[in-house]
Amino acid sequence: MKQFDTVVIGSGINSLAAAAILSKKGQRVLVLEKNDWIGGCIKTSEITAPGFKTDVFSGWHPLFVTGPVYRELKEDLEKNGLEYVNTEVPTGVIMPNNESAVLYADRQKNIQAFNQLADGDGVRYQKLMENFQENSELVFHLLTNEPTSWSSIGTILKTSRKSGFKEFKKEIGLMLKSADQLLNQYFESDVIKALFAPWILHTGLGPNDAAGNIMMQVLVFSLEAAGMPIPKGGGDRLVKALMDIVEQHGGEFTTNEAVEGILVQNGIVQGVQTRGQKYSAKYVLANVTPHQLYDKLLPEQFVPSSLKSDVKNYRYGNAAMQIHYALDGPLEWANPELKKAAMINLTSGINGVSQSVNEVYNGLLPKEGTIAVGQHTALDPTRAPEGKHTLWIQLLEMPRNLKGDAAGEIDTSQGYTKKVIDAYVDRIERRICNHAPNFKDVILSRKILSPLDLEAHNQNLVGGDPYSGAASIDQLLLWRPSVKYKKHHTPVKNLFHIGASTHPGPGLGGVSGYLAAQQIK
Repeated sequence: MKQFDTVVIGSGINSLAAAAILSKKGQRVLVLEKNDWIGGCIKTSEITAPGFKTDVFSGWHPLFVTGPVYRELKEDLEKNGLEYVNTEVPTGVIMPNNESAVLYADRQKNIQAFNQLADGDGVRYQKLMENFQENSELVFHLLTNEPTSWSSIGTILKTSRKSGFKEFKKEIGLMLKSADQLLNQYFESDVIKALFAPWILHTGLGPNDAAGNIMMQVLVFSLEAAGMPIPKGGGDRLVKALMDIVEQHGGEFTTNEAVEGILVQNGIVQGVQTRGQKYSAKYVLANVTPHQLYDKLLPEQFVPSSLKSDVKNYRYGNAAMQIHYALDGPLEWANPELKKAAMINLTSGINGVSQSVNEVYNGLLPKEGTIAVGQHTALDPTRAPEGKHTLWIQLLEMPRNLKGDAAGEIDTSQGYTKKVIDAYVDRIERRICNHAPNFKDVILSRKILSPLDLEAHNQNLVGGDPYSGAASIDQLLLWRPSVKYKKHHTPVKNLFHIGASTHPGPGLGGVSGYLAAQQIK
């Protein structure tokens, strides 16, 4: 039996963050990965054409560069070759009538631009950001710390004393409102509302969901403050730098080796079992879904019946789809500022996003789903041959259980067949052509990843859910994935549950791995 201090199941960002931090503490760490690559949802590949480096799944790193893992490991990461590039235009939007707007990484430019779109909207935007900053210590603390820790309790008490208990209750109540209520309260301009509305999808919520108010503020504030940084040369530069830290401290990585069981004795973790090998470890970190952990990996006698009930009721959210292109040149947007934007959303606004989310909830392909258009080569020309470009399309409004087509055009009776996927992609491409007329002319090649493909690549993406579980209020903070255990603990001593299915939820930040690593001495 091979012996390690800590074994980590899965190699996503939370696994890599924990492995790097623990390795620097002097632990001998082993990361076991089922797939043939390390990185989970961070994978860079020339999947469209030679020389075109595409981030296959996740593509943007604002949560990472503003989080605790980067702060702690920044010097080591840079020594190992990680370099971030950014843009002054993190995002933009185009509406069906070709109206457009952008968000700058500059408060004063945003105030001025928004006032021009609608008198007073810039002033109200400034007020919104200033109000958020007053509560930002509490919000960001809860998103980067254990909710039940003494530091979190202390921060809550400090905030309530500062504002007064009545005002504090009012602020919490406002935070729990939906994103559409926030946008309608602060803005008159439909295009400004449309600029922000699609971003709520990146939290796993819809415009009408509870707690969308505070998550929208977090997103807008972070986009303005941090932009949309990406590693120069591809997202896997971050993976490689984290791997280097682990290996420089004696850690190891193994691919193509699936964990089949967690070894337990007297309620204490002993290691893991793969098909051909046992690994002994004092600590095990499992970056898996609750169903994988409690239904498959952990011996049944160590899973309390009350926890089984919580796991059974744990829900997964909407599916996603990725479309990647190699382009012969840049897209010709009418608004020149959009050529510098990291991500552009094509949407008709709040009502359009809400309609699509509701259609997906009912199992339908959206009639006019939100199209997130990522332009990595606008920030990093090294990702494509000279003069060429990549295009990264993400569709976050896809049904996991396909029942029909809201437009009544596509026969979905056989599920996600190639014919269905190709027809839906044609719908998406027609809409892009309405705003970038040269789109079809510059396409060199295309690669589609359907919801089924996403799950096939990463079993944590159940049914194509990119966030490993619905992010509704009942599955966040204390309740993700269960209220039974806190601080990423499990029923087994020294076994920690990490990943997007745990607090603080989805996002490329590495926080759950960081929090678990803090508890291992």
